[in-house]
Order: sequence, then structure tokens, then C-alpha cells
Amino acid sequence: MARKLRIHFPSAVYHVILRGNAGQPVFFDDADRFRFYLLMQEGIEKFGYRVHAFCCMTNHIHMALQVGDIPLSRIMQNLTLRYTTWINRKKRRTGHLFQGRYKAILLDADSYLLELVRYIHLNPVRSDMVILPEDYPWSGHRAYLGKEVLPWLTTDWIVSLFSAMSSVAQKGYVEFVAEGMDEPRRPEFHSGSMEGRILGDDCFADDVLLKANQRRQRPASLEVLLDTVCQYYRLTRSELSAAGKVKPHAEARAVSALLVRESAHYSLTELGRQLNRDVAALSQAARRLAEQLYDNRILRLRVDELRVRLENV
Repeated sequence: MARKLRIHFPSAVYHVILRGNAGQPVFFDDADRFRFYLLMQEGIEKFGYRVHAFCCMTNHIHMALQVGDIPLSRIMQNLTLRYTTWINRKKRRTGHLFQGRYKAILLDADSYLLELVRYIHLNPVRSDMVILPEDYPWSGHRAYLGKEVLPWLTTDWIVSLFSAMSSVAQKGYVEFVAEGMDEPRRPEFHSGSMEGRILGDDCFADDVLLKANQRRQRPASLEVLLDTVCQYYRLTRSELSAAGKVKPHAEARAVSALLVRESAHYSLTELGRQLNRDVAALSQAARRLAEQLYDNRILRLRVDELRVRLENV
């Protein structure tokens, strides 16, 4: 779909996800992680935002980030540009470090922030990297336990939800995290509950859109998406579904899969049924196409034009 405007208002809280380009690492050693910490601290001092939780995995980063007056886009542009510059100088290379635009889900903090903090700090456990979250050194969890000092990490909001007494609050936090040890991946933290960018009920969504002077968008149906792609590539639906890797048929299918994957309103399973294609093959095609967009300007323009057309349906 056409890229939606970021929703910004002071005190908004987001689940931010940064992924390495084509799944490649964003951290190569501990010095890189410490540099990222330093850039976070400098960014907080400059832009006045807060980080309530974070986890630096090898090829991606999770953060629970609350903005002030400066919008998230400016914060992330500064952070990603400066960190990419660090890595490229160190590795004597050029190009992208992160995969496209960062993912940001605006969430109802009163309803979801506590659970999001736990979810982020348990990421290494879900990935089978460690048995206990405190065994992973590159997240905010150890700071919540008092085992590490990270002056740029904001812990008081979450801690205060358990008790006004620090010792009691810390125990409550530990028990809360332990209760989520077997929690599986939660799609709503990655795709939201509305428009692929908001996590909250209808009242929350209407309120934040009003604050941001935006309106709720209604997505085109999957049928319309496929018809739009067919018209753009001058294909029939049967040609779009036909076997083979000949162009433009294969490209059109890959674009359809990418557009579906970008949206919270459709699924690749649904697309697979429509095209009578294997879901895994569609997913791989979308991933390959996403990688090609960085270096292929003409292809990138085609996809952007289709996003605009669907937005205007």
C-alpha cells in the first residue's frame, strides 16, 4: 500500500523494529553495541525521547520508545544514519545497513506498554539464545533487575506499576516477566490491530488519528489489489496465476505478495488461495523483491506507483 504518514503527537509510545538489510547482521561485535548505546544516549539528550525497553539482537533491534515534541521519523533518521556511518567506516563499505523503513507500531501505552516491555526483553528467550532473559547482556532487562546501570533507559514508569517501594516493585517485575516465559510470538506487536500501525481499540485509534490530523483509512479488498496489479502489468488473472518464472508474470506475482505482506489486512495464505500458489513460494518471492528494491530504481518506482494506485482506489 502507499506508505501511510507516521502518527505523531507528544508522549506517543511506539514499538520500533529495525532489521538488517536482507537479514544481515547490524552488530558485528560488542564495540558496535556500545556505539549504539552511545548514540541512543546522545539522541535522548538531543531530542528528548525515552526508551522504556530495548533488545539488540544480531540482525534486528526492538525498542519501546516514547517521543516528546520531536517526531519519531527525525529521531530514527538521526540514529540510523549515524550508526550506519559508524559501521560503514569500520567495515570500509558503502550502502544500506537497515532494511528499508523501520517498523513502528503506535500503541495504547496504558493497555500494552507493560506487556510490550516483557515481550521485548524475552526476545532472546523466544529465539532460544538464552534460557533466562537476564543471561542476555544486550537488552534493558538487566537494568530493570539492578544488575546493570543504563542512565539513558527509563525504568520508573514500568516499575511504578508494581509498587511505590523499589524492592517490592522489582520483585513484581521479575514475577511478571517469569509469567511470560512461554509466551509465543505476538503478531499484534508487529502488525498492530488497525492499519498496520496502531495497537489499541477503536476509541484509541480515533483519538490518536484526531491528534495527528489524520483519518482512518479503509483498505482495498484483495480482489481489487489483484485487479490493480493485473491492469498495471496488462495481465489476466489466469496469467497472473500461471506457473513459470517468465516476466512480467513472475514479477507481478512477487509484487502482489509484497503488497500483501506490507498490509495488516490480508495474508499470504489468502493470496495463495486466490492464485493457487504455494505460500512459501510467495513469501520467498516477496522477500527477494524487497531486497531488489534497494538497487533497482525502476522496479522501486513501479512498486511505489502501485502503492499509490491502491491508496487512491
